Amino acid sequence: MHPDLDARLPDGSRVHATIPPISRSGTIISIRKFKNDMLTIEKLEEYGSIPHDGVLLLNAIVKLRKNTIVSGGTSSGKTSLLNALSGLIPENDRILVLEDASELQLQQKHTVYFETRKPDKNGNGAFTIRDLVIASLRLRPDRLVIGEIRGGEAFDLLQAMNTGHSGSMSTIHANSAVDALRRMEACAMMSGIELPLVAVRMQVASAINCVVQTSHMPDGSRKTVEIAEVMPPENGEYRTRTLMKWETESAFPDPEKPGHMVIKGRFVLGEAPTFRHEAEIMGLELPKYE
Repeated sequence: MHPDLDARLPDGSRVHATIPPISRSGTIISIRKFKNDMLTIEKLEEYGSIPHDGVLLLNAIVKLRKNTIVSGGTSSGKTSLLNALSGLIPENDRILVLEDASELQLQQKHTVYFETRKPDKNGNGAFTIRDLVIASLRLRPDRLVIGEIRGGEAFDLLQAMNTGHSGSMSTIHANSAVDALRRMEACAMMSGIELPLVAVRMQVASAINCVVQTSHMPDGSRKTVEIAEVMPPENGEYRTRTLMKWETESAFPDPEKPGHMVIKGRFVLGEAPTFRHEAEIMGLELPKYE
């Protein structure tokens, strides 16, 4: 008997259960329930996770079909933001959603969902995210939405992004925009490709247009702390242009809630995006940069 189990309930909730000997205190069951109401980009603005200028930027990024990576640490709100971002995709686009465990809930009618399959007890029959990426390209998607990049599937996604599947998006564990690009590079190398590092780096920089960085703040809130545009590498190193960021001005213990922090700060605009003129042609509103 295998000591742990991943499953899904009829309402879509995720279940993870463990039994001895790996859980020394006995049987442990964790149920992850999802809200019925969609967490939209407008709700994230209402909650203070992102300012209105950030909403304008993200709307333009999605409508202009910029390939986007949502980056952040554990429990920073990456999947929630990816779900909200996907809500900005035009209704007539054909979207393929690829996940290890189904969590995303897109509202567009032309959405097809795929989920990985674990191997059986003999180690056979597995269907990985990389398998899904390769198979999905035969289904003529307008966009790919991948729940999370963890390994060699990164290279196949980069290839897809560079060969016409613009407007695709995914998440990755990383602590900054540049770190996200380096992480994509490392994952692409896991595919076993025999390419020099500089070639892989150029693939990453040309395929990914924008990185949206999220963070779980010390006060418990989740914020979009940076929206960055990926620029051409310089001297072989990744470069990004900060379009908007969060600046923490002070942090101190909450006198009314022991163990909690109070965070004070503000969202500020950075440099104007290089796609500014493109957005104007399409009639898309952007923040008022100086």
